[in-house]
Formats: sequence, structure tokens, C-alpha cells
Amino acid sequence: MEPFKNKVWLSSPTMHGDEQKWVNDAFEKNWVSTVGENINVIEKEIAEFIGVEEAVALSSGTAALHMAVKLAGEKLYGRPKVGEGTLKGKKVFCSDMTFAATVNPVVYEGGEPVFIDIELDTWNMDPEALKKAFELFPDVKLVVLAHLYGTPARIDEIRKICDEHDALLIEDAAESLGATYKGKQTGSFGDISIISFNGNKIITGSSGGMLLAKSKEDAAKVRKWSTQSRETAPWYQHEELGYNYRMSNIIAGVVRGQLPYLKDHIRQKKDIFEYYKQELKGLPIQLNPFSEEHSLPNYWLSCLKIKPEGMSSQITNDYEPFYKKEMRKSCPSEILDAIANINAEGRPIWKPMHLQPIYQANEFITTGSGGANGDDVFKCGLCLPSDNKMSKEEQDVIISAIKKCFE
Repeated sequence: MEPFKNKVWLSSPTMHGDEQKWVNDAFEKNWVSTVGENINVIEKEIAEFIGVEEAVALSSGTAALHMAVKLAGEKLYGRPKVGEGTLKGKKVFCSDMTFAATVNPVVYEGGEPVFIDIELDTWNMDPEALKKAFELFPDVKLVVLAHLYGTPARIDEIRKICDEHDALLIEDAAESLGATYKGKQTGSFGDISIISFNGNKIITGSSGGMLLAKSKEDAAKVRKWSTQSRETAPWYQHEELGYNYRMSNIIAGVVRGQLPYLKDHIRQKKDIFEYYKQELKGLPIQLNPFSEEHSLPNYWLSCLKIKPEGMSSQITNDYEPFYKKEMRKSCPSEILDAIANINAEGRPIWKPMHLQPIYQANEFITTGSGGANGDDVFKCGLCLPSDNKMSKEEQDVIISAIKKCFE
């Protein structure tokens, strides 16, 4: 099979031209800083789109998560001594199957993540496992949930469980901008929420993120922290620990140019997902699931999980996989190799946090008697090329390469 001349990416930025207009506007008006019209506009537009009181533009999704965790910690436990985190010595329930950036800010603030297994209907945090976690650790007052690959979690159930235990909910919607659950945007359910504009997201600023706040007071506090916590004195006065986390007005110009195209990007990603689903029918696989009754994903990444009857032998250590070719069966490593051989980019599913060497000593909660659901999805799953600039002809070649693995 002939490799593509130009690489087909997993998910790369899609520019339209308006981005350059607003970047140039920042240059022409000399707002080449962490203040300016682009920042003001996107904060207002995102807050209105998602349905929250305010949005605060920050340098990354990770910075937004750190500010969300710090804010939640202060609400729950008060302001700590300088040099101590707001969550020092406190357990926090966290999504297990996610990127490490969801969890690491809990540790920045001195907290101890307790990982909650996924359920198989959405590959997101299992509400039943969360109930079990509260039974085991009733003093926990903070939950950090991520919506995986643009698919909403059963967020109303999780919200209800949090409310029953007087726990705050941080909603990591970094991957799910534009996705809805029962008609409401992800990012609107949490007490504090975040989104990301990283280069591979549904819309991008090349970098950047936002904290979504339910009150003007919360937004003002985060704006202060993210600009080094300077007080309103005529000199540089600091009464709290500060950070250099504000978004650049240049980055905000890129985001401003991207925002009008969000719905187009979602439609293109959906077309890719549906075409994979149609053309891979008959293979012993499933694509990443979601509740068709309650949710509309943004289809950020199309993912594939091999069913038990189609799974060939595969062994992995912490750094590399080993597999054996078997008739009419395959494994993620074989499929990823086949995709790479035609100059396209796939990727393994997020390795669950409780399997990461750094977090292997942390508590992990599952309801599965036969093991963790997340372990199975990681072992048998992969992310497919999902770039919205991929042509049907290119996708056909990728699909043929996948089918060949099962011959």
C-alpha cells in the first residue's frame, strides 16, 4: 500500500484566514500583551456560548485546571500558608482514563488523587464507582471529571452524586467544546470548568485555555492569581501567591478567528466518525460509544476498540508493545503500525492514571468484579486519524489498511 505523500494527522489545526486578521489587528493596535480586544471578545463569546457567568482566558488548559483546583481548594479549606497547596493532605476523586494534565494540578496543590474507573457506555467516569468511592472516603469534597475524546460523561448523575455529598465538581471539558448533554453544553455543569485551545483541539489558538466561572467573584480571583496576584496599590504589592498564566492577545486573535467555525469542525469530525462506522461494519470492533438519547459529542477523535473475539496476542511493557499476527484477528499495536506505514498518525488510547508509574500507589475505585474497565479499553483500543482536512479517498486507504490487519 503506497504511503501518503503528505502525512494524514490525528488532529491538526485547521485555519481559515480570519485568524490572521485578528492577529494583525493586535499588531496594528499594539496590543501585543496579555490584555487586549481579542481576549475581551473571546471571553465574552465563550461564556455566552457555554452558558456560564464568565470565562477567563489563560495560557493553557493545564493552567486553567490548576486555577480551577486552587479555587476549589480555597472554597473548601481556606487559604493555605505560602508554599503549601490548598489541598494539602486531602483526597480528590479524579477521572482515571484521561490525559495526565487533568490530574497533575491536584498534586500541584498538595492533593492525593483517587482514581475512579470508567463505565463502558461512554468510556467516562462511572457514577456507580463514584458512589462506591464516597462510601469508602466520605470526607472527600472535590471531584475532577474529564469528558473523554469529546464524548460527554453521564454528567447529570455525577453532578447529583456530588451535590448529595456537598462536594464541588471541576469539569474538564478540554476535549469536548461544543458537545452537549441533554441539550446543555459541557463546561456548564461543573462548579468550575475548563476548556482547551491546544493545537490538536476542535478549535485552536495554537495553545491556550479558559476557566469557566459561575460568578464574577471567582473570575476576578482567577484573573488576579493568573497575573501574579498584584494588589491595587501604586507599587508592586503581593498578598497571595501569583502565576504568569494569562493568555496572550495574539493567541486570543487565533481563537477569535476560529470560533465562528466550531460548528463546521464538529460536522466534519462527525462525518469522519460516521464513515469509519459505516465502512468498518462487520469487523470485530466498536467505535467509541456515547448515549445517542442524551448526548451530542463533538466527535473530536474517532476511536476503535477491538472486541474479545477479534483481539490477537499483544504484550506491552512501559515503553514498547510486542504482538503476534493471527488470522482474522488484530491488536492496537498492529493497526497503529499499519497506519504509520502509510504515513498517517494514530495513537494509543490514554493509559489509565492508576497504571501510570507515578500514580501506581494511589487508590483506584472500580465496580468491575473482573477487573478495571479502563484497563480493557486501553489494552484493546486506539485513536484513529481524525483530521478534518482528511479526504474521503485518504480515509478509504486508512480503512483498507485496518481491514487488512484482520485478514
